[in-house]
Amino acid sequence: MMTLSSRAAATAIASLLLMSSAFAQAPAAAPAPAAKTEAKAPVVHTAASLECSKEADAKGLHGKERKKFRSECKKTAANKK
Repeated sequence: MMTLSSRAAATAIASLLLMSSAFAQAPAAAPAPAAKTEAKAPVVHTAASLECSKEADAKGLHGKERKKFRSECKKTAANKK
């Protein structure tokens, strides 16, 4: 005679076996993405942007400090024009 715990264990194992076969089925094939016919245009940096980047490099700025410095530098360069 089977005890309650062995029946529960047998039921759990049977459930796992049945569930694993459901997950083992291959998913439907996804359609292939359409090939891009147009390439992205290269990013053109302004002279002021390049100069500000060089200054930030010279100062050793990274992260938020670099972003803030470049933003302010480009604004002052635009105001000088």
